[in-house]
Amino acid sequence: MISLMNTGELNINKERRDSAIIRFTKNYVIVIATIIMAIVFTFASDYFLNYDNMRNILLQSSTIAVVSIGQAFILFTGEFDLSLGQNLAVSSCLAAYLMKFQGWNPWLSVLVGIGIGSLIGFTNGILIAYAKIPCFIATLAMQNVCRGFAKIITNATPIPTLPKELDFIGRGFIGGKQYGIPVSVVIMVVFYMVFTFISRRTKLGRNIYAIGGGAEAAFFAGINVKKYRLITYTLAGALAGIGGIMLISRLNSASVTNGSLYEFDAIIACIMGGISLAGGKGRLMQAMYGAIFLVLFFNGMTMLNVHPFLQDVIKGVVLVSAIGIDLLRNKRK
Repeated sequence: MISLMNTGELNINKERRDSAIIRFTKNYVIVIATIIMAIVFTFASDYFLNYDNMRNILLQSSTIAVVSIGQAFILFTGEFDLSLGQNLAVSSCLAAYLMKFQGWNPWLSVLVGIGIGSLIGFTNGILIAYAKIPCFIATLAMQNVCRGFAKIITNATPIPTLPKELDFIGRGFIGGKQYGIPVSVVIMVVFYMVFTFISRRTKLGRNIYAIGGGAEAAFFAGINVKKYRLITYTLAGALAGIGGIMLISRLNSASVTNGSLYEFDAIIACIMGGISLAGGKGRLMQAMYGAIFLVLFFNGMTMLNVHPFLQDVIKGVVLVSAIGIDLLRNKRK
């Protein structure tokens, strides 16, 4: 009898251990993949594994990662936003135009840029949640609207040499320039900590997940689905505006090409991190891991002298593969 009990306890412990391993690999598979890929590139290129390149990867990841927060929140509801990249472009171009050619205070210009990003997201939310326009159509149309306004604001020419007050955001370092941590990376990490808390520990986060799990069920549970959709799109727009400020600070220039295809990069980062297109599944922090994975992958491609045009092809393949993996993962469930 005692032997049977011991055997049963061992089986239960084994099942728990196996379940814990499965959960760990599911939640951190993107981290494991990133480490493996970094090891491969380290052996393939003598210039990959050095402090400056690693710091540069994190610095480039920071903008995409911040934009990915907004995309992730929308994906949690089961939708997506195709206008985030052009939202970033127009909001950053407007901020640069105001501070460079209109003599506005740089920080007031930054606030206006973020405000415009929020307004664009709010408009998307109104069109999708209240006007019932499908997210694909509404955000694709907004993408073109934003691109057009960015060209009007800049006359399709770059706005270089921005005020030095913004330098520390994109080109500042905590602990010194030689070995310090980029301010943008610190901003990225802080944002992820705050929004991870919001997504997991607040009513807003729980309701957003509930909508992604089933909008109709959430509605009958008393959740104002329209309001929360509006909030997610507005939040994503604001984060696109913030990402735009981070980008023009790092580049010391604003252009209509800023943020080009960032909406797809954000989607790839989220899906590669395990956030489902079906909605209601995934952890926000995985979007940051996905963004780092994406930038590290193409940094390695560049180190290996892979042609930029071929890298565009590879990015498309990565997107389709990520979506395919997501579909298979959901089908098994």
